[in-house]
Amino acid sequence: MVHYPNKKKDLTKYAPHEQKRYTGMRGMNLEEDITMSNKYYLERDIAVIYKKPTPIQIVRVDYPKRSAAKITEAYFRKPSTTDYNGLYKGHYIDFEAKETKTLRFPFANIWDHQINHLDAILRHGGIAFIMIAFTTLNEVYLLDASYMIEKYRSDGVRHIDYDYIKEKGHLVTQGYAPRLDYLRIIDRYYLKEEENENPKK
Repeated sequence: MVHYPNKKKDLTKYAPHEQKRYTGMRGMNLEEDITMSNKYYLERDIAVIYKKPTPIQIVRVDYPKRSAAKITEAYFRKPSTTDYNGLYKGHYIDFEAKETKTLRFPFANIWDHQINHLDAILRHGGIAFIMIAFTTLNEVYLLDASYMIEKYRSDGVRHIDYDYIKEKGHLVTQGYAPRLDYLRIIDRYYLKEEENENPKK
C-alpha cells in the first residue's frame, strides 16, 4: 500500500474560509480521512458506515507482565473482502479504498475475491464502489464498482488510467467536516436527489 504524508493540523483555530483553503494544500491519508468522515456522518445521524475488521488467528501471545499481553505471532484467517460497509437512507453501501502515486490504478492493488465481492453486492441491489486517491494530485475519486469490474475482467488490461477514472468517476469534495463528503455523490448520482434535499449536511 502506498501511504500519503500523514501530518495533520488542528484547523479549529481557522475561520471557515481559511479551513477550506488549508485543506486543499495539506497532505492526506485516505483511510484516516474516510474514518473521520464516517465519524462525522455517524455523530450527526446521517449514516452508519464502518471499516470492516480483518479477522486474524492468534498463534502466540507473550505475557511480559501479568497486566499486559503481547501478540507475537498471528495470521489472517481468511482473505478480507472490502474496507468499508454500512447503511445510508436504507441502502446498503460497500466499498474499497485505494491509493496510488501514479496516474493509473494498477490491478495488482486489488484482489479477485474483492472484485467478486463487489460484483455480488451490485447483483443484490447494493451500492458498491471504489474510492481511489491519486496522491500526487491530492485528488480522490469515487468510481462505481461496475466500471472497475468490467475493466478488471477484460483480457490484456492491467490497469485503469487516470483519465478514464476522471471521466467515469466523481471527484470527491475535500473539506474540514466531513473531510471527504462522498455521501453527496451517493445522493446525486445513486439516489438522484438534489443538493438541497439533505439539510443535515
